Amino acid sequence: MKTVKRVLAATLAVVLILQVPAYAASFKAHRGLNLDQWNIWPQESDWGRRNVLLPYPEWRRTMDADDIALLRESGFDFVRMPVDPLPFLSRRSRHLREKLLASIADGVDFLTGNGMKVIVDLHPIPRGQDRFAGVEEILADENLFGQYLDLVADLAQTLGGKSPETVAFELMNEPVMGCEGEDARRWNTLLTRLHETARKAAPETTLVLNGACWGSAEGLAALDPDAFDDENLIWGFHSYAPYILTHQGALWAGDFIKYVTGIPYPPHEHEAQFAEAVEAAKARIAENAPVLRKNGMLAYLDELLAEIDTPEKLTAMINAPFKIVDAWAAEHGIASDEIILSEFGMIRQEYGNPYVMEAQWRADFTRDVTRLAEERGYAWALWGYGGAFGTVEAFGGEKAEPNILDMVKSLPPVQ
Repeated sequence: MKTVKRVLAATLAVVLILQVPAYAASFKAHRGLNLDQWNIWPQESDWGRRNVLLPYPEWRRTMDADDIALLRESGFDFVRMPVDPLPFLSRRSRHLREKLLASIADGVDFLTGNGMKVIVDLHPIPRGQDRFAGVEEILADENLFGQYLDLVADLAQTLGGKSPETVAFELMNEPVMGCEGEDARRWNTLLTRLHETARKAAPETTLVLNGACWGSAEGLAALDPDAFDDENLIWGFHSYAPYILTHQGALWAGDFIKYVTGIPYPPHEHEAQFAEAVEAAKARIAENAPVLRKNGMLAYLDELLAEIDTPEKLTAMINAPFKIVDAWAAEHGIASDEIILSEFGMIRQEYGNPYVMEAQWRADFTRDVTRLAEERGYAWALWGYGGAFGTVEAFGGEKAEPNILDMVKSLPPVQ
């Protein structure tokens, strides 16, 4: 049946826009927002304290029914709920495991009870100073990966008792592995193990699968969907293109981008501000960057700017990940409603940096990316609720500008 479905779907792939097949994922969603995981991560040395970790995840401490109502009124029909798996793998918080699982389940019930569908997203992050491991270590260490599989089984069983029409389960966010060759083959093997574990524990829950290479379109295109004999799947990818726009000022995103702020969107409609921002970024690099890195940073900045210096180049850059996914979907007969752009967005303000991105630039960028997703029939989930990419909140619970929410609210009804 699976082969028949893929042949039929591929035949109907006119201009790469696929029709809904006879068999599809039980979870259907369209417009979503990523919730907060940790805006400020607590040190692992504190994870043994119940009041540090619970309720879990962090957003449960501050969001109430009115906050969910605002999301619904703005046009969102689902949230993606990141869950950091490391507290489940740490010896310091091992005694809280059952309470953490119960708290996640309570959070899901709170969201669905207030009219919001949920993708629960296991979201390991890179290792930091105060964490014994991160996503790289989980993928490289068989013992850690085995513990992660145990968590997938436990969380899948927890979610398996929820309505499959309102709750889905994403098995790993942004695997940090290469897109090609041995890395891609290894991720296929690891993802197969994750899928088998989750499906055994939750036979009816829609599972969300991502490719390697930080969950990119290229990583998804390297996946072989025929390795998963399962109709109840959604395929996810992320896109933050162009990086020079979406991550400007981010201290954690590379050694040169922290010097770049204020580049407008779209650049060609704000020429004076574009020129001013570029000049200021080059001045900051010249003044503050390590001596041996300055020339390389300046050259890389010019290279990235050259990729967006005309409307045609900018459009091509934003379109590129979608075209990769389009081609993969057409090749394998994947229907459009089985694909989700599960992360995208433009930074608002880096923590500790006084510069705040112009709100309308962020809204315009969000509008253009959501249009690309929706004209294909792909679901999407914007990053994120609060923090550096805050859509609803800034840091410290302050309200972000309403421009993005207003833009989403203005979108035409989902067809």
